[in-house]
Amino acid sequence: MYESRSAIYKMLKDQAHKDRQINVFPAPYRSDATPYTQQDFSKVVKEACTTSRPVMAGLKISKAVFLGDVGVGKTSLINRFCHQIFDCNYKATIGVDFEVERFDVLQVPYNLQIWDTAGQERFKCIAASYYRGAHIVVVVFDLSSLMSLSHCSQWLREALAVNHGEPHIFIVGTKRDLMSRTAFSEVEDHAMRIAEEVGAEFWSVSSKTGDGVPNLFCRMAALSFDTSVRKEKETENGAITVGSDLVTVATSDPIGRVTTQGHRELTFKDSRDLTETLLATVG
Repeated sequence: MYESRSAIYKMLKDQAHKDRQINVFPAPYRSDATPYTQQDFSKVVKEACTTSRPVMAGLKISKAVFLGDVGVGKTSLINRFCHQIFDCNYKATIGVDFEVERFDVLQVPYNLQIWDTAGQERFKCIAASYYRGAHIVVVVFDLSSLMSLSHCSQWLREALAVNHGEPHIFIVGTKRDLMSRTAFSEVEDHAMRIAEEVGAEFWSVSSKTGDGVPNLFCRMAALSFDTSVRKEKETENGAITVGSDLVTVATSDPIGRVTTQGHRELTFKDSRDLTETLLATVG
């Protein structure tokens, strides 16, 4: 492996490559094709990133998993972004491949783990074990194959079944360079409807030409970074992450109380009772 392509090399560099430095919040592919309506980094995130002390302790990484039918172009999409290459010779992914890309978001180092899973049925049990803990789920389909588009909902259900958080979800159509304008317009409308139904952001890209690819990955990184920093600041302010829920601890009360994001108030007498109470809320 070339040094410049090494995951460790990328993570330890003093700064990210200029096309991975994000200081302006990236726009979606289409404003009418996303459930993520924020147009800028959150105020608390921008304040945290401009403070003199480190925003976060330790190395910060988000996990993105790519899934979809065999041959839709998952590996080509990842290779285009990570290595700026496109290989016309198809080679099926065996099990799972892995990449890491370094970003500087608001001048804060941020790393994106990219998991490229196999689309073949015989590898599904292996790939599914890597869905857990994903902050970003990317379901890829071939714009020239309506069948691969129709399978997107099932792929997403399988990923979310083992992921108890609230990942950002993307449905990405590849091979845009193969489509006529008329055919592309029809497929895009269909894909946008499916994305809306499942709460995903839609993108169309061409791994061959690179059209749309950098923007997609920067958008993924920015959304995930914003969520990650916001959650850290909430934790600093007395919130504890428990499963996919956040609870706020009011330590000044004579009897401890916690309030969940669902606005449930729970009481506890000591740390042991708190642990048992929290486990009961997520069990």
